Amino acid sequence: MDQAAIRRKLTRWYDRARRDLPWRRTSDPYAIWVSEIMLQQTRVVAVIPYYERFLKRFPRVEDLAQAAEAEVLSLWSGLGYYSRARNMQKAARQIVEAGGFPRDYESIRALAGVGDYTAAAVASIAFGLPHAAIDGNVRRVVMRLAGDPSVDVGATATQLMSRRDPGRWNQGVMELGAVVCLPREPLCAGCPVSGECEAHRLGIQRNLPPPKKKPAIVRKERSLLVIRRKGRILLTPSARVSGFWELPEVFPGVRLGTKLGAFRHAITNSQYYFEVREARIATRPRECRWWDENKLGEIPLSTAAKKALRCLNASSIAP
Repeated sequence: MDQAAIRRKLTRWYDRARRDLPWRRTSDPYAIWVSEIMLQQTRVVAVIPYYERFLKRFPRVEDLAQAAEAEVLSLWSGLGYYSRARNMQKAARQIVEAGGFPRDYESIRALAGVGDYTAAAVASIAFGLPHAAIDGNVRRVVMRLAGDPSVDVGATATQLMSRRDPGRWNQGVMELGAVVCLPREPLCAGCPVSGECEAHRLGIQRNLPPPKKKPAIVRKERSLLVIRRKGRILLTPSARVSGFWELPEVFPGVRLGTKLGAFRHAITNSQYYFEVREARIATRPRECRWWDENKLGEIPLSTAAKKALRCLNASSIAP
């Protein structure tokens, strides 16, 4: 593997072909850190509007540290993996207490919710520190370059990394994996380092990395109830997503009414089929709470609740 050629060709390609993403227009470690947390297990195209809204509301780490958790979760609603948002706010408070954003890898790694990859990405991009950031894209690129599923990805990525500009290098490798060195159909004809890629030479690029066994899909059917009274709607704390509000499911004493619609919804390996029905009650369950329908945008509603309420709105305008 010609490491010097790989570094030269990949960084030149990145400078020429990289996507114009909002977090690449800043050197603010806070903004870079927010983007890295949001990008965990989430597609770039989905993250961009959330990132821009989040930083508009919380432009400084102090703003995030002082915010109500409900507001943070509300802005995060729809991104999933909500522990990321809670940990981000915990980390923001750590940063404020420490007097500023940490400037070394170990201190960044010590923040709540920050792992090896995120610490390396922020340290290299924001501060130019020589730490290889290894995510799924980087792992795939390195394994294919080596043509070996048992390669020590961490050691090889560190050897390949440019010491002169580690942030630029890390972003270049991640970009290659995101847009060219794709999991199922790598675009080798457009790859700047295909000539140095051992998997491409052997014709085994589609076989690396070896496929992982996926967890079994669990299918569940549920009913969500729209219970309204005098401009208010009944909600319950979500059992699926901690910290969010949900439409209640069937409980003792409820009287079911008209079906308003149905939709499918996925949470990790659970596939839900939700039926949305109007309902009435005589007594409110203790855990439930009435909310003003005009103020639902001010609280963290689960994605399932939002989809259910769209069924309600659609039924109200149907001919």
